[in-house]
Amino acid sequence: MKADRLLSILLLLQTRGRVPATELAERLEVSVRTIYRDVDSLSAAGVPVFSERGRHGGIRLLPGYRTDVTGMTADEARALFVLSAQSAHSDLGLDRALGSALRKVMAALPAPHRTDAERVSERILVDPARWYRAVPVGERTGPDLGELQYAVFADRRLWLRYRHSGTPEPVEYTVDPYGLVSKATVWYLVADLHGEPRLFRTDRMLAAEPADEVVRRRPGIGLGDVWAVLREQVERLPKEVPVRLRVRRGRLDMFLRIHGGRLTAPPPAPGGGPAEEWVELPTAFPSTAAVRMLLSMGADVEVLSPLSARRELARAAADALSLYRP
Repeated sequence: MKADRLLSILLLLQTRGRVPATELAERLEVSVRTIYRDVDSLSAAGVPVFSERGRHGGIRLLPGYRTDVTGMTADEARALFVLSAQSAHSDLGLDRALGSALRKVMAALPAPHRTDAERVSERILVDPARWYRAVPVGERTGPDLGELQYAVFADRRLWLRYRHSGTPEPVEYTVDPYGLVSKATVWYLVADLHGEPRLFRTDRMLAAEPADEVVRRRPGIGLGDVWAVLREQVERLPKEVPVRLRVRRGRLDMFLRIHGGRLTAPPPAPGGGPAEEWVELPTAFPSTAAVRMLLSMGADVEVLSPLSARRELARAAADALSLYRP
């Protein structure tokens, strides 16, 4: 534990320069007295570390001193190399940069840990995509994430042309971005619109350009703070309506391509004879009214329950019939 703490102090000082002893103690969850004892230990080991007193004092390293990461443990090395299996780096155009960074870390690792670190990519695979996604991974629309990332880092307001779910006509916004969040392989822009936190799916953006104005973020508020508020709002939304339906087997593939993301259980395996013309599926819709979208498949899909969903479809079909009756 002490060796890990000494390495942490060393890396913090390399990264931050001068750091108050109270801040080091808070970060490492020890007393200030322990921090000063650790500084003495580092000094005795030949590390040029010293304390500066006064109002702007703190602990710092001799300018120009650097060290490598050979104090890394085997578990820490393995944890780093699991990162290479994440899709977020590729989405942002950072997969090559990640590979380069990991090669540099590999060169600095103690020899006994290198084999374990290399084996991680051969033994661990992280696939963040859900089963039966409605949109396969890689089929993204909207602005390139690398360009959107650049716009976010420019600390400028962002002009968006955006299409909301269920509305055919796009709208235009000028927002104040905090950053990007990847949630279950779906990327969101977290931003303020007229001073209120909002979420914008990147795959619904038709265009995004940095504005000439400097971003107007709320003082003392960061990306994590705004994301926590938005996530709580989403999780408080009413639960989806479970809908039991059946689909003609010959149209099952088409149904899964369109509505596969609404399944609440895996579909049955392919097969079945004439006696199994229909396939029953459990699904969930955001509201009872949302089942109207099933009318696009005509008589190849039948809602079995709940009764309210069947009545909703009956009303929608009657309205269409009334409109098109000769």
